[in-house]
Amino acid sequence: MDTLGLYFHIPFCKGKCPYCDFYSVTDKSLFEPYKDALCDEIRTKSRCKSLLADDIQNRPVDTVYFGGGTPSYWGADNVCAVLQTAKTHFAIAKDAEITVECNPSSPDLEAFLSHCAENGVNRVSLGMQSAVDSERKGLGRTADAAKVLCAVHAAKKAGIHNISLDLMIGIPNQTKESLQESLQFLIDTGVPHASVYMLSIEEGTFFHKNAHRLNLPDDDTTAQFYLQTVDFLNRNGLSQYEISNFARPGFESRHNSRYWEQEEYLGLGAAAHSFVNGKRFAFSRSVSDFLQKKEPQLLDCGGDNAEYVLLQLRMNKGLSYVRYRQKFGKDLAQSVLLRAEKYAKHGLLITDKDGLRLTADGFLVSNTILCDLLDALDDEETI
Repeated sequence: MDTLGLYFHIPFCKGKCPYCDFYSVTDKSLFEPYKDALCDEIRTKSRCKSLLADDIQNRPVDTVYFGGGTPSYWGADNVCAVLQTAKTHFAIAKDAEITVECNPSSPDLEAFLSHCAENGVNRVSLGMQSAVDSERKGLGRTADAAKVLCAVHAAKKAGIHNISLDLMIGIPNQTKESLQESLQFLIDTGVPHASVYMLSIEEGTFFHKNAHRLNLPDDDTTAQFYLQTVDFLNRNGLSQYEISNFARPGFESRHNSRYWEQEEYLGLGAAAHSFVNGKRFAFSRSVSDFLQKKEPQLLDCGGDNAEYVLLQLRMNKGLSYVRYRQKFGKDLAQSVLLRAEKYAKHGLLITDKDGLRLTADGFLVSNTILCDLLDALDDEETI
């Protein structure tokens, strides 16, 4: 029986970061009702029953992820109540990877992590963004670098050694030197995983409304920051395994890898997405809708070969010809291979007898390359 991942969206934050467009609210009076609604959905599957197979609760669950929002702001009692309910109503494996996202500035973080660890949480993702305090302040992060380090130590003290730090590049006032300071800080903490994201100015955010006031590095400089990051982390033991993710051997995110490997997961909560039984569906970006038991909306049927190509090429290992043939019963279209050769000549893509994979320079322009390859695949499919 195929395994399943569980994702719980915790849409609560103390405040809104100026760059963030994830769905979140600040109303603490919703904490308890939301916890009750999540536990009810775990038990009954009533909100998404029409989209699930009858045996969903029997499928082995090998990854659980609490994302947000800020789960550490929601509190350990709420997180653990949901986790224990999930353990009762799903077949969660003893060696499951169970992750919770945390803000280093969350109050009583040491107690939060200790309580979570006692209930089975074994992986933590910390929102560092930058180790330079002036840059963190510009991103709306209230904790300084010292607090980030305290959060890492608190996780280790709780017995959680699978720790990831988030880092952002292309942020206001960032320089090559300040980025290097953040990278060195990250390595010095000894964490085995890092997620690195380029700042994207999203519509509706404070940064979008005030973009003209931001001292942002230009595109070329941000590209150099990315290559600097890839090179430094690779040389210091955190090997890149996906366009934005780096890990020491054995510490790759098992849950996030589900997304890139086209494996199935059930997402519960406001704004949570799922991929189950070949269907993609999502709950609305509304706590009120979730509390009122409104059903998620079917998005499309996922799992096709175009989506597979796109997801596989996000990873360093790239797209395997053999695995593609095994999964879809046919070879990758010749038109795709021809276009791939074009990018290979410019050092953006590597093609060999085993498959295709993007280079570090290729990852910088991955959207353009992937759109071109998928166009070729689509043209081949319609002939």
